[in-house]
Amino acid sequence: MSAPLRVERATPAGVVVRVILDRPERRNAFDAELVGALRRTFERLAEEPAERLRAVVLMGEGPIFCAGADVAWMRASVGLSVEQNEQDAMAMAEMFDAIDHCPAPVVARVQGAALGGGMGLCAVSDLVIAEAGAKFGFTETRLGILPAVISPFVIAKVGETHARALFPGGRRFDATRALRIGLVHEVVEGDDALDGAVEAAVADLLAAGPTAARAAKAIIREVRGLPHASTRWHTARRIAGQRTSGEGQEGLRAFLEKRSPAWSPASDGEADLT
Repeated sequence: MSAPLRVERATPAGVVVRVILDRPERRNAFDAELVGALRRTFERLAEEPAERLRAVVLMGEGPIFCAGADVAWMRASVGLSVEQNEQDAMAMAEMFDAIDHCPAPVVARVQGAALGGGMGLCAVSDLVIAEAGAKFGFTETRLGILPAVISPFVIAKVGETHARALFPGGRRFDATRALRIGLVHEVVEGDDALDGAVEAAVADLLAAGPTAARAAKAIIREVRGLPHASTRWHTARRIAGQRTSGEGQEGLRAFLEKRSPAWSPASDGEADLT
């Protein structure tokens, strides 16, 4: 049996990782094996230092990004007890949490469809770029279930108002609506344009300082829910630490000296992001 997931290093320095759902014959739908492979992969990636891992591209092999849960997996769940279903759901939640907590920015490349759990992948990615023909939907209620495990991530991404409008009915919608509600950040026409947009997004991340990009992602989580007085002190400490770090000093010197910083692809000839 082939592995449900491929992990590839991109760019000459290998600092961009592609995580590829590799079940095209099943529309890259989730089963227990894929859920476990994704969790383990992102847990391993979380251990890599900033200079080794600067961006992750999450994508699906074939015409569909991710069609949700595999039919055979769902069929098997019919015979499971409440406790066994809870274990399955917890495994899925841990997978989404591992992606959500990835220190490096995650860019999702979405084509064809993102349905059910595929919407969860969009919600836990930092930047989502979709092909204009892609379809989206919280389709669980059409099967008599609900988008429970993905709900914390989705509501954090699109807000309660859009979740209330889209969760109960399970209607599919297009990339334009996904863009409007904030689930998707950029919509392009055609696969070539999709690849180009992902490449441009990765180039932006490679232009940023490796630790600065991670810290900028982390601070969003850190200030969430903090009282205003606490955010002032926390953010002051964070920027002071970054400014006085080796990377912060190099970035400021490079700006003042009108040159590329040491981490920039322009400084070492690295240009091929594919």
